[in-house]
Amino acid sequence: MAKQNVAEQFVDILVRAGVKRLYGVVGDSLNPVVDAIRRNSAIDWVHVRHEETAAFAAGAEAQITGRLAACAGSCGPGNLHLINGLYDAHRSMAPVLALASQIPSSEIGLGYFQETHPERLFTECSHYSELISSPKQMPRLLQTAIQHAVGQSGVSVVSLPGDIAAEPAPDKAVETALVTSRPTVRPGDAEIDKLVDLIDRAEKVTLFCGSGTAGAHAEVMEFAEKIKSPIGHALRGKEWIQYDNKFDVGMSGLLGYGAAYEATHECDLLILLGTDFPYNAFLPDDVTIAQVDVRPEHLGRRSKLDLAVWGDVKETLRCLTPRVRPKENRRFLDKMLKKHADALEGVVKAYTRKVEKHTPIHPEYVASVLDELADEDAVFTVDTGMCNVWAARYITPNGRRRVIGSFSHGSMANALPMAIGAQFTDRERQVVSMSGDGGFSMLMGDFLTLVQYDLPVKVVLFNNSSLGMVELEMLVAGLPSYGTTNKNPDFAAVARACGAYGVRVEKPKDLAGALKDALKHKGPALVDVVTDPNALSIPPKISAEMVTGFALSASKIVLDGGVGRMLTMARSNLRNVPRP
Repeated sequence: MAKQNVAEQFVDILVRAGVKRLYGVVGDSLNPVVDAIRRNSAIDWVHVRHEETAAFAAGAEAQITGRLAACAGSCGPGNLHLINGLYDAHRSMAPVLALASQIPSSEIGLGYFQETHPERLFTECSHYSELISSPKQMPRLLQTAIQHAVGQSGVSVVSLPGDIAAEPAPDKAVETALVTSRPTVRPGDAEIDKLVDLIDRAEKVTLFCGSGTAGAHAEVMEFAEKIKSPIGHALRGKEWIQYDNKFDVGMSGLLGYGAAYEATHECDLLILLGTDFPYNAFLPDDVTIAQVDVRPEHLGRRSKLDLAVWGDVKETLRCLTPRVRPKENRRFLDKMLKKHADALEGVVKAYTRKVEKHTPIHPEYVASVLDELADEDAVFTVDTGMCNVWAARYITPNGRRRVIGSFSHGSMANALPMAIGAQFTDRERQVVSMSGDGGFSMLMGDFLTLVQYDLPVKVVLFNNSSLGMVELEMLVAGLPSYGTTNKNPDFAAVARACGAYGVRVEKPKDLAGALKDALKHKGPALVDVVTDPNALSIPPKISAEMVTGFALSASKIVLDGGVGRMLTMARSNLRNVPRP
């Protein structure tokens, strides 16, 4: 039996850690690893057209599966291209292992062709970033990197010179046990006691939920029922907490809607559950605040806390709910439910009035129709910018759908690459990329990856020929829009030239049929929808400090923004309000 080289041993360890594929672009320093993958049936090499796509795809796969995913870049410029997607994965707490191959080990530090120092470059977007400098070091270092990525929910980067990857692996390499899943964390009894006391003393409690409530929907609902609490959420909490929620009062923040803002400001006690909500201008500074989070570094970094509780939301609520006293008075909850319904009533007309005749097409209408037609377990990947708004307000979660985007890092061009990673996890599951024309064209080369692998991703392109969110930022600053216009091709024709299904929609009456046909198509498809560049959006509550660094405007061209099927849900929840 031929002796293993380091690259083969590296790949074997990835397989043992549950990695199914490695996204990347081949290059000479990566050749030993790519060849080892070629000869290993348990793992695949996914050839993308840009390494940034590789990192975004790996991050999306990790978010969809909850398991370790991996990407790779060759030395110098190759692995440098990974950095933006790795920043996104790291800030999204997606467990990703990145292989940054390196120049020959004997040339490091001598200004060699394509020399960089990836072990330094990636330190800010990873929990662990180290260089393998000898074959004997590799197994332990890779194991450590994997355990950092999985255990701390983020990125690890391993730099491996190509010459070391090709060397023989050491004899009798120890097969160490690998950590591939995370434990739950229960708070201490003292913290639970303090939280129980705060809740029992408060008359009006509001819950504000983030992505840390994933898997805890039932526990949150039981808790809210017992203490008669309205539930608001951040964007990353929407998919986990909004559905089947009779306590829902909407979303706070810059893309917000409904009564979440009021509920968080008019309560006696605000409990932040699994959220690192970044916009502290939307959080109150005059109410008691408790925060529960499994990441202790998140506690108190957005607002002044009266109580910090380190623990997993699900386990914390399992301990907490039996111990709090039931609240009988639901006046505050009912008041917030009514405010929420009233707020949605006021804006729903924005996308329903004469939309079948409005050209260019309202993007809100596109999102609403897509929401109705998409599968009940569809995965939506969402470009940063106005597509974030349309997804936040129109895509209806149900506990089976997923909505992922660059919600923490805020990168352009994320939707298509994320759709690639999501689709590789399950070719039978519907994956829809909600792309803006700016984001799509930035990494448009990887539309060819869909064709090459016959991935049935459906790209719904919101084509307003502009960088709409940037135009809003300029409006806020009192500046005329400049440098924001895109001169676009017929993207549907481009899709067809690539060998995919493509259709262009310019009239509202053609939209539903085009989307139905694309969603039914067996392979990759693109629907190029020409949308109204003046369809912009503002949150329900605005102050001067909220404006900083984000797009808000009181201009007459700004719509209030519709809310899709959320109005129906809010009306339904009002049935829980006792009538006099």
